[in-house]
Amino acid sequence: MRALFSWGAAFVIVVLVALWLGSGTLVEGGHGPGNGEKPVISLFDPKAAHAAGSKAEQDQVNEPDPKLTIAEREAKTQGAAAPVRSVEVKTYTAVAMPIEVAVRGQTKAKATVTAAAETAGTVATVNVTKGQAVKAGDLLCTLDPETRQAAVAQAQAALAQAQAGLDKAQADYDTNKTLIAKGAATQNSARALETALVAAKANVAAAQAGLDNAKTELARTRIVAKVDGIVQDPIANQGSMLAAGGTCATIVELNPIIFSGAVPEARIAYAKIGLPASVTTVTGDTLQGKVTYVSAVSDPATRAFPAEIELPNPDNKVQAGLSATATVNVGTAPAQLLPQSVLTLNDDGTLGVRAVDNGKVVFYPVTIVKDAREGMYVTGLPLKVDVITVGQEFVKSGDMVKAVQDLGKSSVGPTAATEGAQS
Repeated sequence: MRALFSWGAAFVIVVLVALWLGSGTLVEGGHGPGNGEKPVISLFDPKAAHAAGSKAEQDQVNEPDPKLTIAEREAKTQGAAAPVRSVEVKTYTAVAMPIEVAVRGQTKAKATVTAAAETAGTVATVNVTKGQAVKAGDLLCTLDPETRQAAVAQAQAALAQAQAGLDKAQADYDTNKTLIAKGAATQNSARALETALVAAKANVAAAQAGLDNAKTELARTRIVAKVDGIVQDPIANQGSMLAAGGTCATIVELNPIIFSGAVPEARIAYAKIGLPASVTTVTGDTLQGKVTYVSAVSDPATRAFPAEIELPNPDNKVQAGLSATATVNVGTAPAQLLPQSVLTLNDDGTLGVRAVDNGKVVFYPVTIVKDAREGMYVTGLPLKVDVITVGQEFVKSGDMVKAVQDLGKSSVGPTAATEGAQS
């Protein structure tokens, strides 16, 4: 039993010595790690021990100080002796891109005109139906002329009578003038004949005015369209009595048609009368026109400014009341078409791109003006710029880098930018 205990104790001692030798460290003076540690090899080979000690000291020097921040560690490790990184860049050239403002609204008729009777009378005929297209001058309704034809005939007779009186007065005046020239009549006799001639001329003028009025009153029994458009309710019924001002028919004027929308207050500085615009309705029709009205006062509820665009609609194809979207061209600006992958944020959260200028990384803030299928149209860059396409996440502003041209076919280039702007 005692022999078994001795063999077990010896085995434990051997294991402990093996573990100590495997650690490769000798501690002198009981100072603990870092204060008296030496390689075990120093017991057998002083030269090897010196080399191992030098390596341990170097590792301790290279170990990062945990008290330093990440930025301070990078600054310490990326000093003047830090290697220059390589990044891939692609050159983008600015192109003139249209700046467009989108406005939502709806179409409306330019005007709704009431064809009204100008005189009282009974409706004799109704010459149009609902939905019918009419031109200016087309007959809509007729009223019973009643006594208006007789009034015209009477006025014509009165004019003929007045004309006969004028002819007689003129003849008397001319005869008297001849007698005075021969000395057969006195000068005083001419005054009475001259007065009679003036009165006869006045009678003719009055009779002519009476005839014109009678004809006008008769013409008012024919109610015609004053504008081109589409006939809508209300329409008069045959046999009904119309007072002066009564409605014969209602005409909706659709050519030109008006787009009515509201410009957001953030974009009101772009809104100008006369700007070209394209309007697409919910039915897929697209019309071209110009801005004709921009309100000087915003809507109190929405803070948006009412605006109107006049659009030619020669065939009355587009109806009033359709939802539509207008795209107003407010001018052009130099812009680059970039792939979305090159856009990034700086430390302040500003959207932009990293580029290389004379071998140094530069951050340019950008503004996205249009999101297209082929990329992002942005402003805020120089007219020509080398944008980092690969490696931008490993560099920051101010770093010196080696720029290599990106030859990848997937990147959006100046040619694509030009085509996108032209489209």
